[in-house]
Amino acid sequence: MRPMGAPPVTLNLPTSRDTQACFADLSREEVRYSPLPDRDFGGGCQVIGAVQLIDIGVPVSGLKAMRCGLAEEFIGWTRNAVAPAAYQVLGSKLVRVETMGTYACRNTVGTATPRLSGHALANAVDVSAFILADGRRISVQDDWRSDDAGTQHFFQLIHSSACKRFGTVLSPDYNAAHHDHLHLEDDHKSFCR
Repeated sequence: MRPMGAPPVTLNLPTSRDTQACFADLSREEVRYSPLPDRDFGGGCQVIGAVQLIDIGVPVSGLKAMRCGLAEEFIGWTRNAVAPAAYQVLGSKLVRVETMGTYACRNTVGTATPRLSGHALANAVDVSAFILADGRRISVQDDWRSDDAGTQHFFQLIHSSACKRFGTVLSPDYNAAHHDHLHLEDDHKSFCR
C-alpha cells in the first residue's frame, strides 16, 4: 500500500461491468455526469468507478467524486424520497440539497478504533440541509430535533428511506460527530442510526 499523503497516481484499470452498467443507468435516468479517472491517493484512499454529478434534476452543493453506485442511490433517494417528502409534508418544492462533500482521504470520526472512512473510497456523502421553494432551509443541525411536527415527519420519512437504500446511515442520533449531517454510505451493511 502506498503511504497516506503520497501524490495521487492514475490507475489504468479496465472499467468493471458494474461500473459500466451504472453509467448506463445514469444515462437512462437522464442524469448529467462525468466519469472520473481511477486514482490511488495513498494510505488505502482510492477513487475507483467514480463520477462527478453535474445535473440530477435538483441542484446539489458540495459534491465531488463519488462511486457510481453511491451516486445512483443518492439520486434515487433525492428524487423518490426527499423531493416528494418536501412537497407532501412541508408543502413546498425541493430546490436544492446541501452536502458537506463526498470524497476525503481520512479515517472515521468519532470512533475508538481508527479505520478508513467510506469517504476515503468516494463511497459516502454527508447531507446537511434542504432548501425549499418557499425559502425555508431545513438543516440537520438546526431542525433534526425541531418542535414542528411536519419537520419531524419529514426527517423521519427521509431517514427511513435512506436506511432502505444505503448500507450505513448515521444521523445526529448516532453520535456528536454527526450532529449536523446525515452520513449516507453505500457499503452493503445494514447499520442505521
